[in-house]
Amino acid sequence: MTIRLYDTSARQIRDFTPLTPGCVSIYLCGATVQAAPHIGHIRSGLNFDIMRRWFTYRGYDVTFVRNVTDIDDKIIRKAAEQNRPWWSIGYENERAFNDAYDALGCLPPTYEPRATGHVPEMVEMMRGLIERGHAYEADGSVYFDVRSFPGYLELSNQDLDDLRQPDEGVSGKRDPRDFAMWKATKPGEPDWETPWGRGRPGWHLECSAMAHKYLGSAFDIHGGGIDLIFPHHENEIAQAKAFGDEFARYWVHNSWVTMSGEKMSKSLGNSVLVGEMVKHWRPIVLRYYLGTPHYRSTIEYSEEALREAESAFARIEGFVQRVTELAGGTVAAADEVPPAFAEAMDDDLGVPGALAVVHTAVRQGNSALAADDKEAAVARLAEVRAMLGVLGLDPLDAQWAGEGDRTEDLHGVVDTLVRLVLDQRESARARKDWATADAIRDRLGQSGLVIEDSPSGPRWTLGTR
Repeated sequence: MTIRLYDTSARQIRDFTPLTPGCVSIYLCGATVQAAPHIGHIRSGLNFDIMRRWFTYRGYDVTFVRNVTDIDDKIIRKAAEQNRPWWSIGYENERAFNDAYDALGCLPPTYEPRATGHVPEMVEMMRGLIERGHAYEADGSVYFDVRSFPGYLELSNQDLDDLRQPDEGVSGKRDPRDFAMWKATKPGEPDWETPWGRGRPGWHLECSAMAHKYLGSAFDIHGGGIDLIFPHHENEIAQAKAFGDEFARYWVHNSWVTMSGEKMSKSLGNSVLVGEMVKHWRPIVLRYYLGTPHYRSTIEYSEEALREAESAFARIEGFVQRVTELAGGTVAAADEVPPAFAEAMDDDLGVPGALAVVHTAVRQGNSALAADDKEAAVARLAEVRAMLGVLGLDPLDAQWAGEGDRTEDLHGVVDTLVRLVLDQRESARARKDWATADAIRDRLGQSGLVIEDSPSGPRWTLGTR
C-alpha cells in the first residue's frame, strides 16, 4: 500500500513517504476571518478532512494543524467601517467558520492556533532572519530580502526578474518585491511590542512561525487553495527555509469553487454563504457536493448541480435505509473497504473513482433486494458504510444524527402528503380508471418520486430529478 499525492513543488504525483513511520503531519492554511465563510472557503477544509480520514483509515497517526488568521488589513478595515473592535470582527467570523466546518462534518483539528497568539514565535523568527542576512528593519517594519534566498519562486515556477513590481513603492524597502513580515504601527491599528518598535504581523510570517511551533522544523504536508501558491506559500517557504527549517516536504493544493467561471469571492459579490446554504440544503448533501469532485478540479456552482448531487446521494441513502429496515437494525460497517475503492483513494485521493465503487455496490445491493437476497444486500450495505465512513458521508453516523431527526420530521410530512395522492391513485385503479392512475403516477415521477407497486401496497422513494 502506497499513497500517492500530487506535489505542487515537484509538479507531479509522488509516492508519499512520511518523515516518521506511521505518522503524518499536516499544516493547512485556514480561515482569514474578515467575513463569514462561503462554500468556496469550506471546500478546502472538506478536501483536507477527507485526506486526513484516509490517512487515518490507512493506519497513520495524523497531526492536523489548521490556523486562524485573526489580524490582517481586511479585518482592520472592516472594524473601522463598522466602528467595532478588530477582535470582535475576527471572533464572530471565526465562530461562523467553525460552525460551518462542524455542519459539514469536518473533524476538529489537532491544533487550531490564532496568529495573534504567536507574536513571540514571530519575533524569534524575524530575529533569526535578520541575523542571517535575510531580513532587515526599516522605519519600524521588517522586510524579507527576496534576493537573499536563491530558491524564491520555485513553488510557483516564476522568475524574480519577471515578477511584477508593486505599483507604489514603500519607503525603506531595498527592493520593491521584498515583502513585509512585520508592519510598523499606525494610528488606530492594533499593535504589539518588538525589538524594532510596535507593530503587527504581516500575513505570511504567521504560518511559518506557527508551523515551526506545532510541527517542528520539518513536517509532511502543507495544504491550501491554489490561490495561496503565490505569494503566500512562496513567502512562507522563503522565511522558513532561510530561518533553517526544512519545512514542508509535500505541497498539496485544492482548486476553487467558481460561479460563471470566476473564483467565488466576497469581493466579487458572487459568494454563497454556508450559513444560508444549510437553511435550504441538507448539510450532508452539501458535503457530498463539495467533497466528491477531485480536489484538484474546479467546481462550477449551480443550483442544478446541487440538485444532481442531492439526487445521487438520495439513491445511496435510500439503499442504506431499505437494507437497515430489512435487517431489523443497524448493519455495522465492514472492517475494510473494497480494493477498488482503496486503489482510487491511494491514487492522489481519487474520490470520483472511489465514489463510483460506492454506487456500484449500491446497484448490486438493490439488485439483491429485488431478488430477495437478504444476505447479499446486507453484505453490500456493510461495504457501503465502510466507504461512506471514509468520506464522512455515512448517513447512519452519529455526526448526522441531528440532521437525521430533522430529515425524519420532513419525511413524515412528505409521506403523509404522498399517501393522500397514492390513495387517490388506488381508488382510480380500483374502478379501473387506468388513465387517471397512470397520470397520477407520471406527475409524481416528474416531481422526483419513484413509485413501486408491491404486494403490501405502493411505496415511494426519491429518484433523479
